[in-house]
Amino acid sequence: MSVAAHQATTRHLGAAYPFAAEPGLGGEGVLVGRDLFGGAFVYDPFVLYRRGVLTNPNMVVFGQIGRGKSAFVKSYLWRQAVFGRRAWVIDPKGEYGPLARACGGEPVALRPGGSVRLNPLAAPDPAGTQRLDPDEHSRRRCELLVSLASSSLGRSLLPSERTAVELAVVDAEHRAGPGGAGLTLPLVIDCLLEPTAHSASSVRTGVADLAADGRQVALELRRLVAGDLRGMFDGPTSPGVRLDHPFVVLDMSAVYHSPALGILMTCAASWLQAALSGARADMSGGVILVVDEAWAILSNVGVARWLQASWKLSRAWGVANVAVLHRVSDLASAGPEGSEQVMLSRGLLADSETRVLYGQAPGEVEAAVSLLGLSGTEGELVPHLGRGTALWKVGTRSFLVQHRLSPHEAALVDTDGAMAEALGPLTGAR
Repeated sequence: MSVAAHQATTRHLGAAYPFAAEPGLGGEGVLVGRDLFGGAFVYDPFVLYRRGVLTNPNMVVFGQIGRGKSAFVKSYLWRQAVFGRRAWVIDPKGEYGPLARACGGEPVALRPGGSVRLNPLAAPDPAGTQRLDPDEHSRRRCELLVSLASSSLGRSLLPSERTAVELAVVDAEHRAGPGGAGLTLPLVIDCLLEPTAHSASSVRTGVADLAADGRQVALELRRLVAGDLRGMFDGPTSPGVRLDHPFVVLDMSAVYHSPALGILMTCAASWLQAALSGARADMSGGVILVVDEAWAILSNVGVARWLQASWKLSRAWGVANVAVLHRVSDLASAGPEGSEQVMLSRGLLADSETRVLYGQAPGEVEAAVSLLGLSGTEGELVPHLGRGTALWKVGTRSFLVQHRLSPHEAALVDTDGAMAEALGPLTGAR
């Protein structure tokens, strides 16, 4: 006796034959929303790293304005706080203030000539934490200064210029005293302009020649000290600026339209990451470091080098880095085709095993398929993703996820405050 064939839509097939559904990433971590092919979608990079699902905890989030990427990032940080995660955010547009206040803090507002200074060369060392080896501190400081100068000059530093920077950092560290607490950008610039005889003799040159080698670098860095960007990174960190709060936001909206935004964001990231390198947070506790508007850093080859090097240290520091960009093509447009900027941008992507892709314009499909390794079907989905729906690539697996917000979260994370009152009891992300 033959059995009549049964027809069903794919919407109902999961109930009729549940074994066809994607098993998901497990139930340990933050609820993001609904997996459109398998129920709830839960994600935590620290958990997945510990289980061996991911080899690094870093994430890149792409999305056009209004498709929901900002709402996702903010609500993700808010929910992670329940699990004891700390969040440090570099906020170029000043959008994370309400969330910081909801967590009991205030954004640290950075502006030229303002009252708050951060010292990117000597970050505060939290009590009871392990300090880096002094040589490693020196190397990191040199790399930061070389990156800033290279970006400002628009070229790679000459060997003589790099040597002058390295010697100036050593001299400045000696003058700053034990632990480098007094080490500041003005002090390094002074040592570049007036090197010691000992430094000159160590590279078999004269004081005047060594000063000449470092002069262009010193004058470029001087802009952060005495030029139009003074008053943010040109002295000791202001008293009262703390990193032990669960949600730290560096508000850089005052310089959002500055051509030097990438350099300033790098100084801010350096201050945060120097503290991370000293703290060596345990992966089970973890810190999430968000670099919003990351295109501003990637477009500068010098600072992009520094950022990629920092990204690679995520596992050692117990930090999950999150870079937020508008378009997938931002990675390819960081510089000319085949340029170092483009290679560094793609390297940053390679060091981020979680890629979250919100809606993109049709012209972005080719870049998305090429750079993110999308299948043909996934590529076709990209322009049609609705608000709050994203394609997640987690390691080698793919998920179609609808982000969900509670009414309380919507009021905190929605950049369109006028629409908040119109939200229902449970809504898709904005």
